[in-house]
Amino acid sequence: MTHTQDTPKDPHAPGAAEAPASAATDGPAAEAEAPPPEPTTEERIAALEAETATLKDRWLRAEAEMQNLRARTTRDVQEARAYATQKFARDVVEAAENLRRGIDALPAKAEGEPEVLTKIRDGIEGVERAFLGILERNGVKRDDPTGKPFDPEMHQAMAEQPAPPGVAPGSVVACWTPAWTLNGRLLKPAMVVVGK
Repeated sequence: MTHTQDTPKDPHAPGAAEAPASAATDGPAAEAEAPPPEPTTEERIAALEAETATLKDRWLRAEAEMQNLRARTTRDVQEARAYATQKFARDVVEAAENLRRGIDALPAKAEGEPEVLTKIRDGIEGVERAFLGILERNGVKRDDPTGKPFDPEMHQAMAEQPAPPGVAPGSVVACWTPAWTLNGRLLKPAMVVVGK
């Protein structure tokens, strides 16, 4: 009877190397190296449609923001043009009021007054009319609120006095200086006396 002894296998032997190699290809590493399956045409179309919808939404938002920015810029430029002369207009209004005070300081018209006084009065009133016309063409307007209801936005009450007959209480019974506006914005409030 022959006794055969188990001899250790040589790892470099040709048969020994084949077994581990084939075992390595069958494990999880082989699964990880496998390429992902190709998406179907329907999946690709759905992905492209979703991407298109996202890009369209972003574009619409950006376009709306640009339109808002353009509108704001246009409005700011128009306001700057309309009210850029506000400080200058306020100073010119002061000159117009001083011109009116000068006219009011002249003696009232009377029969037989010297001709030179009539010419001076008429000349200064003509200058005032031309001056107010220039102001109005440039958006500056004068408003005499006498007889109108008191408006705290446009009028500054300087005094109160009993309202004359036929005038409602809370109305302006006298105006010391008129209200002035520039393109609808208040430049200077009217100094008024209010009836009570």
